[in-house]
Amino acid sequence: MLNALTIDVEDYFQVSAFERHVRRDEWDHYPLRVEGNTSRILDMLDEFGVKATFFVLGWVAERCPNLVREINRRGHEIACHGYGHELIYRIGPDKFRKDVHRAKTVLEDISGEKVYGYRAPSYSITGKSLWALDILAEEGFSYDSSIFPIIHDIYGIPGGKRFIHDIVTQGGNIKEFPISTFPLKIGWWHYRMPIAGGGYLRLFPAPLIGRAINYINIRERQPTVVYFHPWEIDPDQPRIRARLKSRFRHYLNLDRMEAKIRFLLNNIKFSPMRDILGLKR
Repeated sequence: MLNALTIDVEDYFQVSAFERHVRRDEWDHYPLRVEGNTSRILDMLDEFGVKATFFVLGWVAERCPNLVREINRRGHEIACHGYGHELIYRIGPDKFRKDVHRAKTVLEDISGEKVYGYRAPSYSITGKSLWALDILAEEGFSYDSSIFPIIHDIYGIPGGKRFIHDIVTQGGNIKEFPISTFPLKIGWWHYRMPIAGGGYLRLFPAPLIGRAINYINIRERQPTVVYFHPWEIDPDQPRIRARLKSRFRHYLNLDRMEAKIRFLLNNIKFSPMRDILGLKR
C-alpha cells in the first residue's frame, strides 16, 4: 500500500518553538539553509525513486523560486504551508484568509500548476480553529493535512478521525488526511502514539515507526502520512537561544535523522498525497 511522504519546507529559524526568540521582521537577517537542505532531500528521493508532497512556505517560495521550480521539475507535488508560519488559532479568520491566499497564489505562479493541498503551521487547525477548513474550501483547496488526532500543548484534536475522510464546510467539501497515529491499548489504557515522523521519528527508532506503518497498512488497511522538515537533516544549523523544552524538541537527534529517513524510504512504499487522494496533476 502506498503511503504519503510529505516535507514541510521551512527554515530552522521559522519554527513555532522559536517564535518568542526570532521575530518575523528579523527573518531576512538569518542565513537561509532551506534551499541547500531541500536540494539534498530531492537528491535522496531520486536515489530511491520516490515522489513526495512538498508543503512549501510562501515566504520561502518568494525568496527561493528556483527551488519551487526544481521540486516541480522532478515530479513532486507542490502544496501550501501558508505564507508566514503563524498559528491559525492566534491570527484569526481574516488574517488567515489573506495568508493562505497569498501563499497559494505565489506557489501557483511560480510552479505553473494548481495547488491542491494545505498544511497548517504546527498543525494549528484545532478545535478552536475549525473555521479554517471553511476558508480553505472557499480558497479552492481540495484537501487539508493539518489535523493531528492527539493531545499536545500546541496542536491536536483528541478523538479526531485517524484516517482520510471528507469534511462538509460552508465553503464546500474538503478532504482531510490526518497525521498518522498508532493505536496502543494496555489494559484499560488507550493511547494514540504519533508515528508520522518529524520529532517523533527523531525520538523513536525507525524500525518501530516502520512496523507501526506496516500494521496500519495491513491490519487497518489504511495509508499513513510521514512528514519531516529540511532543517531536520541539518545538524550543523545555527543554534537559536531558546527555552530548554524548545531546544530539546528542535535539536534532538538531528545527526541521526537522515539515516532514519533512508530506512523508511528503503522499507515503505511512498507517493505524493494527491496521488493517494486521486487528484489529477
